[in-house]
Amino acid sequence: MLYKVIAILVLLWLAGLASFIMLGGLIHLLLIIAIFVFAVEFMTEESA
Repeated sequence: MLYKVIAILVLLWLAGLASFIMLGGLIHLLLIIAIFVFAVEFMTEESA
């Protein structure tokens, strides 16, 4: 489930690069959130 959310956020970011400049900041923020969540999930799996 988490990986699906990350994939969707990355796809939205890529779509944002090709679309409106005004939404660029929001899309990049979503990408940063997706990377952070992925990193936390990866670290949690490694330590468990």
